[in-house]
Amino acid sequence: MSSTLVDVASLTDYLGDRLPGEGPFDVERHRAGHSNETFFVRRGPDAWVLRRPPAGAFLPSAHDVAREYRVLSALVRSPVRAPASVLMCEDESVIGAPFYLMEFVAGVVIREADDIPWSEGLKRVGEELVDALVELHATDVQACGLADFGRPSGYLERQLRRWAGQMELTLPFTRPVSDLERVGEWLRDNRPRSGPPTLVHGDYKLDNVMFLRGAAPRLTAILDWEMSTLGDPLADLGWMASFWRDADELRPLNSVTGLPGFSARSELIERYSSSTGRDVGALDWYEVLATWKLAILLEGSYARHLAGATDDPFFAEMEHLVPALARRALSIAGRS
Repeated sequence: MSSTLVDVASLTDYLGDRLPGEGPFDVERHRAGHSNETFFVRRGPDAWVLRRPPAGAFLPSAHDVAREYRVLSALVRSPVRAPASVLMCEDESVIGAPFYLMEFVAGVVIREADDIPWSEGLKRVGEELVDALVELHATDVQACGLADFGRPSGYLERQLRRWAGQMELTLPFTRPVSDLERVGEWLRDNRPRSGPPTLVHGDYKLDNVMFLRGAAPRLTAILDWEMSTLGDPLADLGWMASFWRDADELRPLNSVTGLPGFSARSELIERYSSSTGRDVGALDWYEVLATWKLAILLEGSYARHLAGATDDPFFAEMEHLVPALARRALSIAGRS
């Protein structure tokens, strides 16, 4: 663990009488994710999860831990499958950045074939993923105190402006990617009309949820809420679908769902549409938006890599992966 990310002595002083138990804390960095930094904090039999922004973030609004803490706190009494929040610390002098703690949830996050604990019933993985999203989009935001969590009208226009602006932020540190510019133009020219707004997660995909290690797949927790807001629910569906690879596809990321037994992407989209009654006829546009946003987000991570602000070797691959994602977005746009 890097001492520049968490000062364990300072953290121990801060948490000492705020959490149950006695004695020292053990802090372990979780290396699997590439967004906000995640740590396991343990004291005796008790465990929590700490989240803080990455060091040297070029896109600060993509790493808003206070926003994540607020939505988790609001959802604690809702049917949404979200971990419970524990505490928020906005005092950057404690570990060098704001951070929050949430409950530790045991389970498995599926990223690779070796993560899959079931020998059959894999169709249920996708069905659970869709069903949990349907529950999320049915949240009564007024009842849980999130009616002012965002500006629901104009969500797609703001997404296009925001991510075009994020792309501009990276240019002094990386390189121009002409295909990303072309995708942005296509998105602006073909923007669909949004339906009624809902709570949206903003980063909803298979490796941002957790499953119990039971006899059959059961989704128990939705993770990584820092991009959540009020807006167009099809943005979540398009994001989820953009990460779901079918068996006959070659994709630059996320190959696990191409293994035998997983649902086809079209089946998941149909399940969502049937459950919600929403028209998904324009979903290609939302998949283009998702792929474009991902490319821009990863270009920000590439900027951190070039500046020497991250020790995550994954980000060195962005030199080639970001242009590949831009080409994929154009190919999806071409079928619409």
